[in-house]
Amino acid sequence: MAAASKTNPQDVERLGYLGLGLMGTPMTRRLLKAGHQVAVWNRSEGKVAPLVAAGAKHAATPRDLLANADIVFMCVTDAAAVEDVIFGPEGLAAVPGAGKLVVDFSSIHPDAARDLAARLKDANGAGWIDAPVSGGTKGAEEGTLAIMAGGEAAEIERARPYVLLMARRFTHMGPTGAGQTTKLCNQVIVGCAMAVLAEATRLALNAGIDAGRLPEALAGGFADSIPLQLFVPRMVQGIHSPPLGHIATMLKDLDTVADVAQATSTPVPMATLAGQIFRLAKAAHGADADALEIYKLSATDR
Repeated sequence: MAAASKTNPQDVERLGYLGLGLMGTPMTRRLLKAGHQVAVWNRSEGKVAPLVAAGAKHAATPRDLLANADIVFMCVTDAAAVEDVIFGPEGLAAVPGAGKLVVDFSSIHPDAARDLAARLKDANGAGWIDAPVSGGTKGAEEGTLAIMAGGEAAEIERARPYVLLMARRFTHMGPTGAGQTTKLCNQVIVGCAMAVLAEATRLALNAGIDAGRLPEALAGGFADSIPLQLFVPRMVQGIHSPPLGHIATMLKDLDTVADVAQATSTPVPMATLAGQIFRLAKAAHGADADALEIYKLSATDR
């Protein structure tokens, strides 16, 4: 059973979720399905109504969300969006936050996470966990996400019962910013895997074999992986809606990898190449296209 919060005498905390996009909506649904009281807010109202119909409470502003919740989860596009919902005129920082906790599932620069956490603590006393996620929309729907976290151990444990309703794994990686750094490692692997799997799939097709059977043929061998089993069928069949993730999101993360790598004198030639491939994909297919559309870059008929 969850520990009681400092602001709520009940043994179950009041929850809020801010940012109801590809990840936020299914994650919120899992909290509601588990029977929790969840208040929601999103910049575009159209994404709020289905969750209200499912039992969520509509908060008029981020400020109202924190005022009526003990733990606020959020997943927004980038650091600028996080900044806005925290420190904007009706942001989270505008109400007292002592004893409350903000869990940020967004993927942002580790330096930004540390800065935002410190400024929020100074502004209203709220705690902060940076907790980026991996597993895509499928993982969000099925509750199988891997979430890597940075923050204080006691706050990690306080959030754990609720996070594990949305994820299979919730790993404390160190102090604030450590979750974001771990997510960058994840994106090096995933971004490069997408590029390599697109290359292998195109080679199979051009050489005259059934590329759709690669996952079956390679299952159990050294080349087998979740990306192989998930990405290749979508590439071959042209399944890009709903997207597993947007090109712009992967490119943002790989650009952050390059920045952190430069600051730490870390060579990242493979991630740098993957970033350039995604930059080409963005130019060819648009920022909001499915990241797996990098497969189309090598098509002669694209």
